[in-house]
Amino acid sequence: MKEFKGAYTALITPMKDNGDVDYDGFRKLINIQIEAGIDGLVPLGTTGETPTLDDNEEEKLIKIAVEENKGRVPLIIGAGSNSTRHMEGYVKRARDMGADAALVVTPYYNKPNDSGLIKHFEIAAAAGLPIIIYNIAGRTGRNIPTSLMEKLAVIPGIAGVKEASGDINQMMEVIDRIARPRKNTGNPFWVLSGDDSMTLPLLALGGDGLISVISNLVPQKIRAMVNACLAGNFDEGRKLHYELLPLMKNAFVETNPVPIKTAMNWAGLPSGPVRLPLGPLAENSEQVLRKTLSGLGIAFK
Repeated sequence: MKEFKGAYTALITPMKDNGDVDYDGFRKLINIQIEAGIDGLVPLGTTGETPTLDDNEEEKLIKIAVEENKGRVPLIIGAGSNSTRHMEGYVKRARDMGADAALVVTPYYNKPNDSGLIKHFEIAAAAGLPIIIYNIAGRTGRNIPTSLMEKLAVIPGIAGVKEASGDINQMMEVIDRIARPRKNTGNPFWVLSGDDSMTLPLLALGGDGLISVISNLVPQKIRAMVNACLAGNFDEGRKLHYELLPLMKNAFVETNPVPIKTAMNWAGLPSGPVRLPLGPLAENSEQVLRKTLSGLGIAFK
């Protein structure tokens, strides 16, 4: 099993002005990210607008990601659904198409009970691909508390968690009670931040990395921050954290990925519009984002 450690990018899905997926732009974006030194890629997450993609579009995006990556960095494919049967199919698809792992979010809207969640992730793990659990109660309506995460973490094939609860105490518990005891066992449990702004404290507590939104725009800076912290150089990590903090905040001035795709368009990177039901960035939010990019010295039109 590969290490799932370092700075990963939750890739946007570039779109054309007519709303079609920009597959050539997606190819370019993957290579831009890898050439910038990013440690791993995560297509087909929320940042990739998967709720609006159909199966054919998703399969083509996975195929391109595998082809362009050429095994250079770990590839974690989003495979979540609030239907266990659909999720199982998505994990098997990712496995068969050459992914290194699948990112499986807590089923959203259904608000499953503990027994249902355990079975859901048992089925995910049985599909034969390492599973990164995605815990984000703000989007799903269901947090996975540490007591339940302990039960999920012992399922064979569960490799770690993308932790976006926003609760630093919960993150600390997951690291202390699950990840640290398994650190040198040959069966590690990787803890990755799902919030750019929570990365430094998570790494200081012993976490393993980040699945980032803003690294779509600033991959070198995010990788430098994460790697500095992982090397124990928290002076440098802290400096980069505070330098990037305005972007970490204002990339969420409206619903992700609206701000980050807007910023990427301005910077001339493959991006394009968002799909409905997401809409363009409001004018006052544009002003906030432009000021943020100017403060970082990012060239944009």
